[in-house]
Amino acid sequence: MEQTGRLDVLKALGDNTRYAIYLELARSAAPRSTAEVAETLGLHANTVRPHLERMREVGLLAVHTDNRGSVGRPQNRYALAPDAPSLGLEPPAFPVLARMLAELAAAAGAAAELSAEAGAEQGRLLAEAHAGGRPPRAGCVAAVTTMLAELGFDPAVVEDDGLATIAFTHCPYSELAAAHPEVVCHLHRGLVQGFVESIGGAGVERFRTLADRDPCQVELSIR
Repeated sequence: MEQTGRLDVLKALGDNTRYAIYLELARSAAPRSTAEVAETLGLHANTVRPHLERMREVGLLAVHTDNRGSVGRPQNRYALAPDAPSLGLEPPAFPVLARMLAELAAAAGAAAELSAEAGAEQGRLLAEAHAGGRPPRAGCVAAVTTMLAELGFDPAVVEDDGLATIAFTHCPYSELAAAHPEVVCHLHRGLVQGFVESIGGAGVERFRTLADRDPCQVELSIR
């Protein structure tokens, strides 16, 4: 999001009622109607409706039209927009799916480099979305740090003599990484490498996984 968009999002979530509604939608595995959200939170639908619309206006929510078996106007159902922050409250099906896929990849013997290649493709896609076709104004290190923060890694950066070390002080994949480091850690390695290569302006010197140290970290050479 651009700076203005981020400010609008923060203002939208600064209201306690909107924040509660947003958390409810973030936890939901399916889009929810105004009436359903209102009932869950013990609010009147007329109270909930303008809050939903405000969050939709700033890009936090997407609206799905439900025509199934209804009489009169189609019903709107709300869900988090594809690029909205989940606040770590992904629907329950997502962690289950992640575990199943990690176990399947491990059982299939996915090697570290194969996992890294798959991660690199996603990293390139993230870089394309981040840059929007323009070189990053703040440089590669700042772009990588922003990307990692958005994914929940809580990165900490130290720069010294042309080398930037970014430590991942929180790993959102920690449980899966501990169980299947050969898959998960190298997916993350590839993601960072693909992102850096696409953004430009730096190179990955070393990526330290759980096998190397805690916290994990990446070292970037600044060009």
